Amino acid sequence: MKKMVLAFMLLVGMVHAGNYTKKDRIEDMKAMAKAMDTIQNGFFYNSYETVAAGVTKLSDHIEHVQPPIEEAEEKNPMARYMNEKIQMTNKIVKKIDQKALTILQRFKSGDSSQAVQAYTKIVGQCMKCHREIRHW
Repeated sequence: MKKMVLAFMLLVGMVHAGNYTKKDRIEDMKAMAKAMDTIQNGFFYNSYETVAAGVTKLSDHIEHVQPPIEEAEEKNPMARYMNEKIQMTNKIVKKIDQKALTILQRFKSGDSSQAVQAYTKIVGQCMKCHREIRHW
């Protein structure tokens, strides 16, 4: 039941949000890469403000990331279900957002090693998406 409600909400959201083009996705990926660089610079310079700015940018742009347009427009519901790219994208987005907040909390509390570990887990989620969805 929960999956059906989630699928319906995603469908309604996609219809109202307009098409998320490949160009939009590339721009979001570039912005997220810059945000990750900002976070990393904050680690190197031990600057909470820099880390916080990077986390804010990352969280803002990760919310825009959507499943590939070809999956969103797939007419066959069974094909959409079997590919599971929509569900995978949503899980990755949620995990990255959670780990971004973990970075902020851990770095603020002075536990920089745990903040860096959360950063590494974000990179792992990025690579998971690139391997599974983009077939890198």
